[in-house]
Order: sequence, then C-alpha cells, then structure tokens
Amino acid sequence: MGRRRAFDREEALDRALRTFWRHGYEVTSVAELTAVMDIRPPSLYAAFGDKRRLFEEALRRYQETYGAFTARALAEEPTARQAIERILREAAYEYTDPGHPHGCMIISAAVNCGPESSEVEELLRVSRESAKAAIRERIERDVAAGLLPPSTDATALATYYAAVIQGMSTQARDGTGRDELELTAALAMRAWP
Repeated sequence: MGRRRAFDREEALDRALRTFWRHGYEVTSVAELTAVMDIRPPSLYAAFGDKRRLFEEALRRYQETYGAFTARALAEEPTARQAIERILREAAYEYTDPGHPHGCMIISAAVNCGPESSEVEELLRVSRESAKAAIRERIERDVAAGLLPPSTDATALATYYAAVIQGMSTQARDGTGRDELELTAALAMRAWP
C-alpha cells in the first residue's frame, strides 16, 4: 500500500501555477517551487514528475480556470462580434484581477527562454495559435452565415484581435489598470467590419 502524501496536491499545484505565472517558466527554479508549494523536492518529483511536467499540468489548470473565458465566450455568444467584445472585456477584468498575477500566463510564461526551454516555448506558442485559430473559425462561421461581409479576411481579423489580447496582457503586467484596458477594448471593437 502506498504512503499517503503529506500535502494538498491541488493547493500545491495552484501555488506552482501562480509562481510560473508571476515569474515565467525558465526563471522559476525547483527550489523556489518547493518553497512556495511547501514540499520537499522528492515530493515534487513523486507527485508531478519534473519541473516541465509540473508546468504542463499548471498550464492545463490555467486553461481550465483563469484562462477559460476565451473559449466560453466563443461558445456562448451568438455572434463572433459579441464573442470578441466579451473576450476583450473579460481580459481587461481577468488580467488586472488583484487576486492573482496580472496578465495571461500563456502569453508571458515563456517570454525570455533559452534553447533548453524551447519545448515550453513551443507548447505556449501552440496554445496561443490554437486560441487565434478558434477566433478565426468563429469569424469564418459568421462570414458563412452572412453576418459579416464576404470580403472579411478572417485570418487578419483574428490575428488583429489576438495581438490586442496579447498587448492587453503585457499592459496589465506593466501596471495598466482595468479602466484603461476597457477603453482599449472599446477602441479595438471599432475595427470590427
């Protein structure tokens, strides 16, 4: 019979998530992770594997919780325009929420990585590209339904709004407040065809 873990795995994972979110993947050391998670290195390795696997699990948790607002808006709103507007509004709120690190973990966790972290960079790049593709697909559905002009360049429009979202994340990390980001979101919606 296996020995029972002496720590709350879910709480430890949330602490790791916030640490990666705050400092990024490469800068965050195993020593820092074990300190913030209040566990010893053997427990980290036994429960999560290595640092990279812990990061991957933290990233999945982020996507299911803090970062889930994009997928929800795309699925729940009746038009692409309403979905994008909601994403931008919720980004202004989520990215500046004082209850967790500012910005988006997927956008900022691997900004300055060396070659040894290329797999993590790629993992995050794929995640960002997937989100942009989901926005493009939502726009394409509205073009096909006649809700947007047939000449609408869905790829360019999705790239534009992905760039706005990424910029809002960076601005939030730099201290820009919710009100300013909401104004940015409103201004960005003026570009909608």
